[in-house]
Amino acid sequence: MGPSGADAVTPWRERVESLDTEHRHMLSGGTLSNFFLRGSLTSGHPVFVSGFYGALIGLTILLPYAYDGLMVENGTISDVIRDCAFQTLILISMTSFLGGFSLMVSTVMKRPPTRLENRRKFIFPLPFIGIVAISLEIIFDNVPDNVRWLGWAFLILPGPLWVHLSYAPRWRILDRLDRGVDAFEGMGITIYGADEDGIAESDSELEEVLDIV
Repeated sequence: MGPSGADAVTPWRERVESLDTEHRHMLSGGTLSNFFLRGSLTSGHPVFVSGFYGALIGLTILLPYAYDGLMVENGTISDVIRDCAFQTLILISMTSFLGGFSLMVSTVMKRPPTRLENRRKFIFPLPFIGIVAISLEIIFDNVPDNVRWLGWAFLILPGPLWVHLSYAPRWRILDRLDRGVDAFEGMGITIYGADEDGIAESDSELEEVLDIV
């Protein structure tokens, strides 16, 4: 069965298919990357993808903020909606900026994307831990304030981290393929895992970020 819809008329998809197996695997990404790349590269721009993550965070904090506003502060529903909307706008702006910054860094550094299959068990639970920490700080009076800040860090970090290490470098290469220019121009390493040094560099970069977390 042949490609259909946008897939059939997207130049970068055809050019990816002309690459060797290792580079096709690198640029294919995972389920999440493919979800955002189903349409045009413009709609899947790292700024928009990061902003979408910020909007999702805004939805996750709705219940904790509703409890805090209605039960703790004795506010009104309109107050809760206003506070959540304002907080969500801040999150979207911040994550969008980080997405643009990651793309800029990727353009300057010209590094290949890091595939995170073996690291998902460390990264993906962080938002859930974050929302639990924020909720506990809101519900219980004896929870230290720094628990909320730690919760915010765990809630926000995974999306920008994934965009920075994996999605933005992949999108940059796909965009160059789409424009018909040399996608790997100026890159010292075009794919992690092509040799032992590439594997070590890829792993160490992610491990350094996780150590900071």
